[in-house]
Amino acid sequence: MSGALIAVFRSQRGFASVADAPGIGTATATGGTTATVAYTAPANDGGSPITSYVATSTPGSITGTLSTAGSGTISVTGLTTGTGYTFTVHAVNAIGNSAESSASNSIKYGGLLYAMGYNEYGQLGIGTSGGGPGVSSPTAIGALTTWVTGSMGNWTALAIKGDGTLWSWGRNNEGQLGHNDTTDISSPAQVGALTDWSSVCTGYSAVVALKTDGTLWSWGDGTKGQTGHSNTTDYSSPVQVGALTTWSTIDTSGMITAGLASDGTIWMCGQGYYGALGQGNYTYYSSPVQVGALTTWASVRVGWSHTLAITTSGTLFTWGQNQFGQLGNGLSSTTRYSSPVQVGALTDWLSVSGGHYWSLALKTDGTIWAWGKGQWGSLGVGTSLDKSSPVKIGALTTWASVTTGKYHSAALKTDGTLWTWGYNNKGQCGLGTSANTSSPQQVGARTDWFASLCQDGNASLVI
Repeated sequence: MSGALIAVFRSQRGFASVADAPGIGTATATGGTTATVAYTAPANDGGSPITSYVATSTPGSITGTLSTAGSGTISVTGLTTGTGYTFTVHAVNAIGNSAESSASNSIKYGGLLYAMGYNEYGQLGIGTSGGGPGVSSPTAIGALTTWVTGSMGNWTALAIKGDGTLWSWGRNNEGQLGHNDTTDISSPAQVGALTDWSSVCTGYSAVVALKTDGTLWSWGDGTKGQTGHSNTTDYSSPVQVGALTTWSTIDTSGMITAGLASDGTIWMCGQGYYGALGQGNYTYYSSPVQVGALTTWASVRVGWSHTLAITTSGTLFTWGQNQFGQLGNGLSSTTRYSSPVQVGALTDWLSVSGGHYWSLALKTDGTIWAWGKGQWGSLGVGTSLDKSSPVKIGALTTWASVTTGKYHSAALKTDGTLWTWGYNNKGQCGLGTSANTSSPQQVGARTDWFASLCQDGNASLVI
C-alpha cells in the first residue's frame, strides 16, 4: 500500500501517527559557520499534516528548523570552524517527531590561511619568492575560507581544504610538492584530484599524509628511508605506504617519520643514528617498524632527531638524541636513548611537539612546559639557557594547543588568541619585527585563530 493510501486509511479510521522519515539530500557549507541541508518530504505524513522539519548535526546536536510541509532546504548556524559534521533530518506533525533520516555527506568548516616568515622559495604561498628579511606579520594566502589543516616545513608548505583536497607550494627540489615534477611554485596548487585527504605533515623535504580511509601516503626526500617505501628513492607524487588502513595520526621532521595506528601502536622509519626510531639500536629503517609492544599509545611527535609520545594514561615517554636535554629526563649529554624512557611520573600530559633540539608540551590543566635547547628564547621561559627537565612557561592555565617550528613556537589560548616566541630572524613569529623573544607574545588582536601549523624551518602557517 502506498504512503498516500496509508495516510487516507488512517484518516478514515480516525487515528494518526508520526510521519515517515524524510529523505536526506546534500549538506553544503555556505560560509561563516552555516550549512544548508536539503531533504525530501516523506510520502506518508502519518495522517497528520507535517508542520516543520528539523536538521540536527553530528557532533554537537546543533539544529535548524524549517516550517513547511514539503521538501526544502534547512539552514543550520553556529557550527565550529575545523570540525567535520554530518546531518540528519526529521519531520514534525501534531503527533510528534518522525524517525531520523539517514546521515548526510560530511562537511567541514575552515578559515583563512595565513603565513609569515622566510619566503626564499615561495613557501609563504603569497605569489612571490625571494630571500631578504621575510614577512613579519600574518599575511593571508588568497581569500578562501575553507582551509582546515596543513603543515609548514623547512621550505615547503601543504594544506587541506574542507572538501578534502590537498594543496602545496614552495620548494620542490625533491618532489615534495607532489606534482610529479621538481618545479618550485609560490602559490597553492592542488596535488592530484583526490578529495579524501584528512591530514598532512612535512618536515625537511619529505611529506606524509593520511586519507579518510586510514591509508598512509608519502613522497619527497627518501634518502634516509623516511618515506617508508622500503627504499631510499625520492618520489614526486603520493605513493601509498604498505596496505594498512588503520593509521590515525602521522608526523615527520628532518629524517624520521612516526605514525600511530588505531590499535594504539607506534611505527617509525628513517634515520636511526640517534636511536630516535625506538628500536633499541641505531639502525636506519626504510619501512615502518613497531616501537616496542605497547598498544596504549595515544599520540606521537618527532623533533629533528628525537621522539616524544604520550600513552592513554597520560604518561610521557621520549627517546633519541639528548645533547641539549631535549628528552626531558634530567640529563644533557651525548648519550643516545634508543628505546622509550618515561619522563617523570606525571599522568597529566595531553599533547607534545618536537622542535629541532627542544620540546614543548601541553598538560590537561591548560599549562605548557618546555625543555631542551634554549638558544634564541626557544623555550619561552624568559632565558636562553638549556633545560634538561620540563619547565612551566608562565602561570597561565588557558592554553589550548602548542606547536613548534625549527627554533620558534606558536600556541593558541582557549580565547582564540595566538601567541609566539623564540627565533624570529625572518619574522616567523608574526610580531611585526625580526627580534627574538624569550617569552610568549600575542600576535595581533584577533580572537578567532583555531590552528597553528608551524612544523620546521623559519616560517609559520596559521588558520
